[in-house]
Amino acid sequence: MATRSSPDQPLLPPGARRLAAWCLVVLLVCGVAAVFVWLCVTLKAAVTPVLLALLGTALLGPVHRWLLRRHLNRSLAALLTCFALVAVVGGAGYVLVHALIDSGEDILDALQQAVDSIRDRLGLEDLGGTEDFSANVKDLVDKYGATAASGVITGLSVVGALAATSVLALLLTFFFLRDSDRAVSLAHTVAPRGQGALVEAIGRRAFEAVEGFMRGTTFIALIDAVCITVGLLILRVPGAFGLGALVFIGAYVPYLGATVSGAVAILVALAERGFVIALWTLGIVLAVQQLEGHILQPVVQSRTVHMHPAVIMVALAAGASVAGLMGMLFAVPLAAAAFGVLGELRRRSAGLSVDDLGSPPRAPKAPKTL
Repeated sequence: MATRSSPDQPLLPPGARRLAAWCLVVLLVCGVAAVFVWLCVTLKAAVTPVLLALLGTALLGPVHRWLLRRHLNRSLAALLTCFALVAVVGGAGYVLVHALIDSGEDILDALQQAVDSIRDRLGLEDLGGTEDFSANVKDLVDKYGATAASGVITGLSVVGALAATSVLALLLTFFFLRDSDRAVSLAHTVAPRGQGALVEAIGRRAFEAVEGFMRGTTFIALIDAVCITVGLLILRVPGAFGLGALVFIGAYVPYLGATVSGAVAILVALAERGFVIALWTLGIVLAVQQLEGHILQPVVQSRTVHMHPAVIMVALAAGASVAGLMGMLFAVPLAAAAFGVLGELRRRSAGLSVDDLGSPPRAPKAPKTL
């Protein structure tokens, strides 16, 4: 005869209860993350300068600390650092834009010739040549002239928005650098009671991950651009400096940017110098990518968070789907910060003994500057 279960006996077995609890936690985390992403997209006019300022602060942090060690005032050190940022970015931007303008026409002509050559080799003459394409573009311009004029106005508004975002990001970078010594005190103030040290450690680890990523990416981008530019100059490929500028800019979007800029260099070499030089260009691009993947990444970014290439690609896809090009720019640093936070939490949970579970929270250490 079957016995009836006791009223105090749980309805579900322990394994099912643990699974249900974890599912509830995952749903809660996903809901909070979705609301956070929605708020960031809705308030992108304010979020974008903040994120740019954080990336700039992470990149310029060593310079600011070096000036502080020379006994400069914090405000003066932050101001000089921002001036250095404007000078370096402005000078590099001028060089890059000048190189792209000088060689941009050659690169576009070479790409057009490469496409025409590939089309002829594949027997696709019936698709029409570049003359038909130019005629179609002219017809569209004549037909939609008013729309084009309004597009110019829209473009001017976009330029104005970009300028305002850049100025705001620069001002926020100055304040972040100047007041970085107050970040630890703020973490202890806003954290729940007894959790100030944990919040400080998490914030410090996330910032260190972003700082290392920015420094390492800039250094690797510079080496990639120099190596590929030298190789293209040796092979006498037209527009070598412009292609090197594309490589430097594209390196800030891991994997995807290097692949696209390398493909452009190969197509230009194919159109201007022939099939053999294109193969040599392919070899140079592959050699530089192998140098980056097997030597530069492990050595330069050995102190930062290491992420699998699949994780980086997923982060890039997610960033592009949420915020386009800006999302791709911010996706990998944010993923690095998230992995740094997870690593810190894992380290602390592994180092927490059974006796520590019942002990009172330790007093926070004295605040340190970032």
